[in-house]
Amino acid sequence: MRLLTLLAPVLLATGAIADSPSSTVGRLPNIVIVMPDDVGYGDFSFTGNPVVRTPNIDRLARGGTRFRDFHVSPTCAPTRCALMTGRHEFKSGVTHTILERERMSPRAQTLAQMLRSSGYTTGIFGKWHLGDEPAYQPDKRGFDEVFIHGAGGIGQTYVGSCGDAPNNSYFDPHILHNGRFEKTKGYCTDVFFDQSIRWIDSVRKADRPFFAYITPNAAHAPLDCPEDYARRHEGRVGPAVSKFLGMIENIDDNVGRLHTKLQEWNLERDTLFIFLTDNGGTAGTKLFNAGMRGGKNTPYEGGTRVLCVFSRPGTIAADADVDVLTAHLDIFPTLAEIIGAKLSDEVRNGLEGRSLLPLLSNSKAPWPDRTFVTHIGRWPRGEASGAKHSGCSIRNERYALVNDKELFDLQVDPGQERNIIEEHPDVVARLRADYDSWWADALPRMENEEVSMPKMNPFKELWWRQYGGGPDEELRARMDPSSPRNRQFLLPRDRGDRNGGKVPRPGDASKSRSKASARP
Repeated sequence: MRLLTLLAPVLLATGAIADSPSSTVGRLPNIVIVMPDDVGYGDFSFTGNPVVRTPNIDRLARGGTRFRDFHVSPTCAPTRCALMTGRHEFKSGVTHTILERERMSPRAQTLAQMLRSSGYTTGIFGKWHLGDEPAYQPDKRGFDEVFIHGAGGIGQTYVGSCGDAPNNSYFDPHILHNGRFEKTKGYCTDVFFDQSIRWIDSVRKADRPFFAYITPNAAHAPLDCPEDYARRHEGRVGPAVSKFLGMIENIDDNVGRLHTKLQEWNLERDTLFIFLTDNGGTAGTKLFNAGMRGGKNTPYEGGTRVLCVFSRPGTIAADADVDVLTAHLDIFPTLAEIIGAKLSDEVRNGLEGRSLLPLLSNSKAPWPDRTFVTHIGRWPRGEASGAKHSGCSIRNERYALVNDKELFDLQVDPGQERNIIEEHPDVVARLRADYDSWWADALPRMENEEVSMPKMNPFKELWWRQYGGGPDEELRARMDPSSPRNRQFLLPRDRGDRNGGKVPRPGDASKSRSKASARP
């Protein structure tokens, strides 16, 4: 197949890219996306962190185009859904990280499906978190190679379908590999990169490009890593943060290992390497948050702004900064344009992202203003319609309207310290109107709000089918939505929720050492 590669910058600048395969040039680029979990913008030495050391990610950033005002969703599953579909997660049914509300609509075309239909062989290594039931698994969503854990984190258990293999841990985890569990050896992040490297080695000589989606669950809690990493910064920071930074440095070493392999195989110039993270900062925000307010699960800048780097030596500009408003929604349309994908009218019209190709050619290229909506979701079950202004923001290049109560001028107040809502009624009116229109479109698409739930986590059920055994009564009760202990967890606030509108956390099956481990 003669299909489109990412053209030289001069061609990009002239717009010399067409949809027709007859006009394409060369071989499609390989694509690698690496997206760690719960790592914020300020958690790299390149972005100013005074303690952590990330030389390999720093080198990647210096060698590529850096998107400095790049945003994702405020939590895990929502970001993954938006990246996979090129539109806000709510419009594909994902409004939470549990309670079946993490399931991406089967009607959504995914990035992997689009790439596979264009000639790619595709693989995922790490965290999926867009549905644990068989119909929602990656092998049904465009991935040829599947090597994943369940739920939002290794060892987790939630009511209904969201849950990992029983008693799983970060060391020597059981991983679902193409429908069968495998007992692995080693630390989880190393395991995921090991498998991705083996898979790339196995497919690199085929007459097809590859897409490797590498999504380690680190540095998500529980904060755990090999001792040599965990102890590196003891004495400078507390034990928990030291482990968190150790998890990041382990990710960095693995990024370096993967990059070295691509160089050894003469694939570096043929591979588009994208690095980003899935939400704002967590355990490291008190150490360094790049001057931003908030972190994961907040509608402020610190909840959604992350480092994103595109790198392809000889094709994408090195050491370039893009300062305009960009987002995870843009990755799908960017890759679609790069490969000349044939999108249906339904998919094309549903995209909310923009192609980043003009900015990859010229970091200062004209970029019309836009609005970007953040909503943390997570309202009590069945209460979507009443949560419109709870935990939300809508922003453009200059202003951010948060919770319909605070307005910030991001040009002069990037830390979002001064509320100027009374001073700019015209700005507020425009942002409110845009948000009203967006919400009216999104609300009817939230298809998972009150769906039925299975009595057992599918990953555990599959594990017991393969290895034998079954749940004890305590674990069975934790999974079963009809269990009395889960009644308050599932009912809307006006029918018995006594938790002030906050969704209770049923906990982590692995009984981790970190309280934060129960948060997906």
